[in-house]
Amino acid sequence: MASRKTRLTRMKILSMFSVVRGYNIPIIALAQYLSAIFILAPEERALDVILDLNLFFIVLASSLTIASGYIINNFYDAQKDLINRPKKSMLDRLVSQGTKLRVYFMLNFTVFLLALLVSWRAAVFFSAYIFLIWFYSHKLKKYPLIGNLTAALLAILPFFGILMYFKNFYEVIFAHATFLFLLILTRELIKDLENIKGDIVADYRTIPVMFGEKIAKTIITALTFLTVIPVFLLIAVYDVGYMDIYFYSGMMVIIYFLSRLWKAETQKEYLHLHNILKFLIVTGVFSIVLIKPQVIVHGRELLSML
Repeated sequence: MASRKTRLTRMKILSMFSVVRGYNIPIIALAQYLSAIFILAPEERALDVILDLNLFFIVLASSLTIASGYIINNFYDAQKDLINRPKKSMLDRLVSQGTKLRVYFMLNFTVFLLALLVSWRAAVFFSAYIFLIWFYSHKLKKYPLIGNLTAALLAILPFFGILMYFKNFYEVIFAHATFLFLLILTRELIKDLENIKGDIVADYRTIPVMFGEKIAKTIITALTFLTVIPVFLLIAVYDVGYMDIYFYSGMMVIIYFLSRLWKAETQKEYLHLHNILKFLIVTGVFSIVLIKPQVIVHGRELLSML
């Protein structure tokens, strides 16, 4: 009896981990720290950035906000997820909706307290962030393009929070942000193609549902071509050290992505395209370490950060 209860508890923990997509959150936290060290505050010693207590609170608040966002998104998407991701949906349903909502409010309250420890401005920022995530999940994601743009914006807001904390408004930062924004926006449109069956049932008016797959693919193609602009600036104008290897490789991956896009027709093929973009985003996170600090702040050696 005890063994069965233990197994059930473990399954519920696994279910909640699946709901909050716990595998994504550490990567986002790592991306925030790497961005802070190599891009947002390159003139500071890496150890000073890592040991900055206020930065820790901001990263932790971001992680908990993202987790709560996944919960509320799961709450509103329960019907369409049952169609698009039946196995994951069944696992997620091991935890009741009431429990999910209690965890959601608990996380948001914790986020507010953490942000308040940093400053009242941080508390306002994260309160607005939490509200925007809820409004997106409740209303905006059902509308074509508006939902996609909002989702992409929500994905980069944690980095904007760190940018506001360091108050370093280098132009190169906005070039990085634009590249990331375009990749995430493209991924959101691919997700719409991947989830088209569930979106139709749940009355989500996404671009593929409203205008067809061909129009969606045309927009995706245009967005991928637009990524060339920030990549050109990052390589030719701002110079990002050895990270240009990532951008050159990324362009080749995008060419492959486009060749597969126009042949894709099934959910499995769209999932493959989704994973390509996810791989490109994640490798971009780790590639941040290839940036040399002296590229942004002249005369600083990489070892001086240690």
